Amino acid sequence: MSATRRQILARTSALGAGIAFTGSISEVFAGTACARGTERSGGYGPLVPDPNGLLDLPEGFRYTVLSREGDPLRSGEGKVPSNHDGMGAFPRREGRTHLVRNHENRHNAAIPVPTVDGLTYDPMGKGGCTALALGRGERVLGERVAIAGTAVNCAGGPTPWNTWLTCEETEDKAGTNGYTKDHGFIFEVDPYKPRRTGAVPLTAMGRFQHEAIAIDPRTGVVYETEDAFQKPFGLFYRFLPEKPLGGTGSLRAGGRLQAMRVPDVPDLSVVQDPGTTFEGIQWVPVPDPLARQTPVRLQDFGPQGITHAQKLEGCYWGGRSVYFVSSYARSAEGSAADHFGQVWRYDPERRRLTLAVVFGPDTDVQLPGESPDNIALVPGGGLMVCEDGSGTQHVFGLTKRGTVYPMARNRQDIGTEGAPEYGEFAGVTFSRDGRTMYVNCYTPGTTFAVTGPWR
Repeated sequence: MSATRRQILARTSALGAGIAFTGSISEVFAGTACARGTERSGGYGPLVPDPNGLLDLPEGFRYTVLSREGDPLRSGEGKVPSNHDGMGAFPRREGRTHLVRNHENRHNAAIPVPTVDGLTYDPMGKGGCTALALGRGERVLGERVAIAGTAVNCAGGPTPWNTWLTCEETEDKAGTNGYTKDHGFIFEVDPYKPRRTGAVPLTAMGRFQHEAIAIDPRTGVVYETEDAFQKPFGLFYRFLPEKPLGGTGSLRAGGRLQAMRVPDVPDLSVVQDPGTTFEGIQWVPVPDPLARQTPVRLQDFGPQGITHAQKLEGCYWGGRSVYFVSSYARSAEGSAADHFGQVWRYDPERRRLTLAVVFGPDTDVQLPGESPDNIALVPGGGLMVCEDGSGTQHVFGLTKRGTVYPMARNRQDIGTEGAPEYGEFAGVTFSRDGRTMYVNCYTPGTTFAVTGPWR
């Protein structure tokens, strides 16, 4: 194990918020551009309170509410479901965009995804995805069910052939919570013609508490995170498809599922120093990807065991590496050590794993800067980070030089008098031309389009 360390402490103020990042920030931008204007200014300025009490943005930016839970779907199929989570943006001709939005609905969801013939996996599943077709000026042209009858659709990720992989964050089997089929799978969703993909589980990619995926555009290898709620926590996986980069439906041809082993490191939380690097990362075949009797993370991976991590969530591909996020680790919940969030970088060619960035609140654990969740690359350079912690909830921007700046703050108070509470952000993504940022508020389910003087 070799280690290098560079400390970057970046501070910002947004209605009393503080945040700190420690580590080699450039690690998370390999192969990406950097927006010069944003670098010079360190962001877009302070957030301006929204008189409508929905979303605070920097001066010059504006939002459009595209969709809210409980409103009628434009297709007439029912109501907009609750619990807006992961989301992908896909290009369409003439500058139009299609969105596919996850709904992390459990068996007792307030507003389930409506069941639709030909698009429903399990009629007792309340989760799924909806698809929005947008025209110029972010005008909503259509909104419909894209897949139904799934459960706890948390995150996922786009494919190189412009489909969405939606992930079930559950291990419930048929007979549990009223379900008629096993859950815990990945499903492919066509944002333009959902009936092309239907509601078919990609069983070879494993049955576990999926969170997010990222695909190596050169090889077609799919990387998967697992957000298991109980110790032993989740694993980091790769799926080697039989038909890599084969286009829509090719993942149904099957493949091999493997889990990452970091030699002599059973729990990633013990690694505390940004820049710490591990060579010779191993990939171990998963004995039973369908977890017929035993959850995957509890299966026998041999005498050397396997490497776990708490709250493995966001996952994205950048440059020649895959990045994945551990939102936090808490020893009181079973982790080997504590942290407020990590970003890891895995280089497949070198079989090298590096702890790129460690998150942390600036001065107080109640302040923002803890629990990074969804992360997206900004087309002009940098990252957008959705916060899923306690207190106020933000979307933070991060420049290549380590400058942290507030991009949005959720103003929708779902708490009680004297005890405010704000739903997390999720699903941050950008239009192909980089002119619009789309983001969800989880509760109450709200999808925003944010436009303005992007640099």
